Amino acid sequence: MHFQYLIIHCTATPTGRWVSAEDVKRWHTAPKPYGNGWKQVGYSDLILLDGSRHQFVKHNNDQIIDPFEITNGVTGINSISRHLCYVGGLDKTLKPEDTRTLQQIETMLAIIHEVLAYAPHVKIAGHNQFANKACPSFFVPTWLKQAGIPEQNIEWRGSVPVENHVTQ
Repeated sequence: MHFQYLIIHCTATPTGRWVSAEDVKRWHTAPKPYGNGWKQVGYSDLILLDGSRHQFVKHNNDQIIDPFEITNGVTGINSISRHLCYVGGLDKTLKPEDTRTLQQIETMLAIIHEVLAYAPHVKIAGHNQFANKACPSFFVPTWLKQAGIPEQNIEWRGSVPVENHVTQ
C-alpha cells in the first residue's frame, strides 16, 4: 500500500519513567491478559527518554508500506502508515501532558525529516486525530507548524484539544 501517514504516539507513561523497547514489545505482543496479544508491535520506532531511537520494524525507506512493515498503531490505517512513539505522555498525576525531552524532540524531528526525504507527500498526524485518545498528549499539527514542517505534510483533521480526549 502507498505510504500516506506518519502517526505520532506516546507510551502513556508518567514523565521521567524509564520504559524500554522490550517493555513496549511485551505490552503489545504478550498474550492477554498480560499484553494485547498482537503478532506485531504497534510502532515502527520508539524514542527513549534519552533521545535514542529503537527500530521495532526495519523499513526499506520507500513510498510503499510492505506487509512486513505494517504495525498496529491506528485501527483502519495501518497498511498506509508508519507509527512513531515517544516514551512519556503523562504528568506525575497521570494526566495527558507533552513530556518530551529536548533529546526526544530532536530525534523526532530527525525521523520526520528522514521520512520526508524519501516520502515527500506523507502527512504527519497524532494518534488523537484518528481516535478518541489523548495520545500523543499534544496537538501534532500545531507543533509541526512551529517546527517549520511544510504545510503540505501536516494533517489537520480532528482539531480537538488534547484535554477533551480520553487517555490510552
